[in-house]
Amino acid sequence: MKKAFRLLLLVAAPGFLGMPTLSAQTPSTGQPVATSTPMALSLQQAINYALQNKSTLQATRINEKVAQARVGEIRSAGLPQINGAVAVTDNFKLQKALVSFPNQQTVLTQTEVNQAQNGQEAVLTSRQGPAIPPQPFAFGLQWQGNAGVQASQLLFNGSYLLGLKAAKVYEALSVKQTQQSEIEVMEQVSKAYYSTLVARERLQLLARNVQRLDTLLYQTKQTYKEGFVEKLDVDRLQVQVNNLKIEQQNAQRLVELSVALLKFQMGLDQRQPVELTDKLDGAVVDAEAERQRLQSGLSTDFNYSNRVEYSVLETQRDLAVLDVRNRRAGYLPSLNLVGSYGVNGSDRTLGGLMEFRGTNSTNEQGFRNQNWFGFGSIGLQLQIPVFDGFRKKYSIEQGKLALEQVNKGFTTLQQSIDLQRAQTQTTLQNSLDVLANQKANLELATNVARVAKIKFQEGVGSNLEVITAETDLRQAQTNYYAALYDVLVAKVDFNKASGSLSTPSK
Repeated sequence: MKKAFRLLLLVAAPGFLGMPTLSAQTPSTGQPVATSTPMALSLQQAINYALQNKSTLQATRINEKVAQARVGEIRSAGLPQINGAVAVTDNFKLQKALVSFPNQQTVLTQTEVNQAQNGQEAVLTSRQGPAIPPQPFAFGLQWQGNAGVQASQLLFNGSYLLGLKAAKVYEALSVKQTQQSEIEVMEQVSKAYYSTLVARERLQLLARNVQRLDTLLYQTKQTYKEGFVEKLDVDRLQVQVNNLKIEQQNAQRLVELSVALLKFQMGLDQRQPVELTDKLDGAVVDAEAERQRLQSGLSTDFNYSNRVEYSVLETQRDLAVLDVRNRRAGYLPSLNLVGSYGVNGSDRTLGGLMEFRGTNSTNEQGFRNQNWFGFGSIGLQLQIPVFDGFRKKYSIEQGKLALEQVNKGFTTLQQSIDLQRAQTQTTLQNSLDVLANQKANLELATNVARVAKIKFQEGVGSNLEVITAETDLRQAQTNYYAALYDVLVAKVDFNKASGSLSTPSK
């Protein structure tokens, strides 16, 4: 028992070093506020509370929402994509292009060429003259603007269709990972709950031991006053009582630490008092019933899918299969419906560009003076992969190898589960055998202590015999509760290994 509780202290101590400080702080967001009324808790209620309020589980459930958002993101790629854009550009240095004049009848004068090269208007006239070589001309005006809307609709894409399936599988994977975390929390809460029950039971027994020895010490003192026993007998009993009271104080602190650990595993405010309602006898009966089923062969049939780890691996395999199919879909063409509509304009000045002169605009001479023009287009866009340097080929090979790795993992996991079941089954059976033996030893030690006390009181036994019997009794009690705790832990481990430590209804 000392070893088991020493392990509990080592595990729990790092998490509670800052507990006095935490108890003075306001509970974290979402945590129920502590009350002065003790909270009655059965093991099932403690587990249900932890599943609802444990912060690590709440963080894990956020991953489910992340997965749901990821599904929505992938699905959105198949919906219409619409984008709008507005731009104003200052062409402070107009781009130029070479223009040739092969017809000698249509030429520009040198002055007109200089004007065109500087972005000014130049009027072509038909006149006789020598041919000139190609000249750089600037087209357009300094200020330009455009506004438009572009839209596209995915009509076919193999990767998109497979992506939708993979997204749903990914969402299911996040749910199973949450279930895996829930089972771990259930295991931790169960062990902490049983540890608290054992610690409290042992503390109550120590209190009865102290009371019994106090009575014996008082009677011995009275007998000493009458001269029937020696002072040495009184001193020996006093040492036993003192040691037992120190052990009782240590057990009380251990109970407090066990309760604190239980609250931590539940995600419960440390200031909230609790009252455990389950009894140890019921848990031991359940463990014994489990052994009876094992011995009768009722638990020989086992479905690996009962283990959430196996179910998670199955989902990962489904994702790997879809990944290979997605990589192969890269050879398929994709078809999109595209369209655009907008207006663009130009002018010599920014102010003129902002006038937005449309189709009906004319100048003072009655000529058309439009500076903004509309445009629109619609069409189909077919993209056909031709050759990518064997990139997709090697990508598919990687996907196949990843799938093969997942499939190999099934063998490893099955062997691991088989070993865990065998180990936990053997541990449970051995622990129950040890508990039965320690229970018998405790009954014998109790009877020996009782007889030794009677003999001492009747004057036919020695004080040393009483001290020895009490020491043996306390050792038998310690061994019994250590065996009891081992049985309860072995029961939880076996239930987890067999996949029966499932999430209860919330």
